[in-house]
Amino acid sequence: MIPSLADTPRLAFDELDSTNAEALRRARAGESGPLWITAARQTAGRGRRGRAWTSTPGNLFASLLLRDPAPIPEASQISFVAALAVYDAVGAVAPTLAGRLTLKWPNDVLCGGRKLAGILVEGETRHGLTVVVGIGINCAHHPDDTLYPATDLAAEGEPASADAVFAALAAAMQVRLAEWDRSRGFATTRTAWLARGPAPGTPLVVRFEGTETAGCFESVDEHGNLLISGDEGVQKIAAGDVFPLARPGPSSSSNRQSP
Repeated sequence: MIPSLADTPRLAFDELDSTNAEALRRARAGESGPLWITAARQTAGRGRRGRAWTSTPGNLFASLLLRDPAPIPEASQISFVAALAVYDAVGAVAPTLAGRLTLKWPNDVLCGGRKLAGILVEGETRHGLTVVVGIGINCAHHPDDTLYPATDLAAEGEPASADAVFAALAAAMQVRLAEWDRSRGFATTRTAWLARGPAPGTPLVVRFEGTETAGCFESVDEHGNLLISGDEGVQKIAAGDVFPLARPGPSSSSNRQSP
């Protein structure tokens, strides 16, 4: 069972290379968690697929270190748990934005179709399973040169400090982790995610290394895979970057080279 996060300690730094990197270093040195690590600024923040994560002071950069949060085959489900916690936290500190928040598979939080928060889950198994959930939430600033359009709370008319957002996040994460219950409650987590994700039939494109496939959103299966439909039927996708399409293309669900 995951220990209660109610009294989880927080190490707050003015600057780190990366909160995820610091959490992993501490885990390798024997820290078992749960432990929150935050930084006002990151010098080498990173997102999914090794991309740099712009780390301007004023935004929230946080990582949660957990030891043995679930059986290894189900541990990746925690990305959906974290996405729901971020969604809940933003809704708590910025209630006027609640109706504009959506989730993008597997774990980005959007506001008005623009990326407000991102999540990077990393793990190691050298001394049993260690999972680090890295979360970046744009509170006061957002980058302009990203693959996916971005935004921040201040730009959306709901300024909030990183500390206020962290307090809401820590509370929401405790609730969502308990609901997930080491993967035993993933059916509930999945239902909650689907209620906040894209509507069935939403056209989208999933990009991989050098290729992409287009289709319409169908669902997320019981293992967390993305399901999209097109001329070739329903495809199951375990990893990729999702982007919206204004309308389904004529070659829906066909593979092609990325430009």
